[in-house]
Amino acid sequence: MRTSRLIAALAVGLVAAAAPAIALDTATPLRPAAPSAGFGSARDALRAGMREYNAGDKIGAARALEYAATQGDALALWKLGRMYANGDGVPHDDLKAFEYFSKIADENADETPDAPNAGVVSSAFVALGTYFLQGIKNTYVTPNIGRAHEMFHYAASYFGDSNAQYNLARLYLDGTGVPQDARQAARWFKLAAEKGHYQAQALLGHLLVNGEGVPRQRALGLMWLTMARDAADPAKEQWISSLYEQAFGSANERERQVALANLEEFMRRRR
Repeated sequence: MRTSRLIAALAVGLVAAAAPAIALDTATPLRPAAPSAGFGSARDALRAGMREYNAGDKIGAARALEYAATQGDALALWKLGRMYANGDGVPHDDLKAFEYFSKIADENADETPDAPNAGVVSSAFVALGTYFLQGIKNTYVTPNIGRAHEMFHYAASYFGDSNAQYNLARLYLDGTGVPQDARQAARWFKLAAEKGHYQAQALLGHLLVNGEGVPRQRALGLMWLTMARDAADPAKEQWISSLYEQAFGSANERERQVALANLEEFMRRRR
């Protein structure tokens, strides 16, 4: 279904026109949970927490997840981190979120990329990198671009995390904490784009269409921008639609036909 929508989107336009552990010694240890919480194990607490969260009882969910988290359950730590980062059923508290993510990173950085918890661990590194970019106001977490780069690079290279690859590419594209390097940015955007990261697809497409730091390939760039436009929410990410429209408008008929062929071939390889 997604393949046909993507191809249709472009066709309509044609008709119309390393793995060392990284210690984070700033995290505050979690307080011990009461053993009388009524859970037989951390796994039982995690299941109860997720069940209560899905039922709308987020206070009960936080209580159960806290118990699982103090037993070292990475998924419980991650879920609590996201809840505090978003103010989802608990008071918004970026420092608490940072500390939950830090505990995941400290205890699981050597997790293999194919392990069951690998996605949670890599996502924790990405979250930490994002916090290090800006710091957390009025806390000990101060802006540290070098640390952010370290977090993103680890998750991008070792775990192959697409969000990390996108964030790392943005550092190189903007020259934030590293020498500006569009070619290096395009390399990381491409790795993320091939995993379906639509924002990476949009920026990779833009670089290719305009030949910014990389050889110009208008048809290939238009292919990536078509995919990005299809995946993005047009109300929230108008910039992607704008990049697509500019690229489509500047492409000639042959480039549009080649973009369509590239898109069909890409989708065939992914089946």
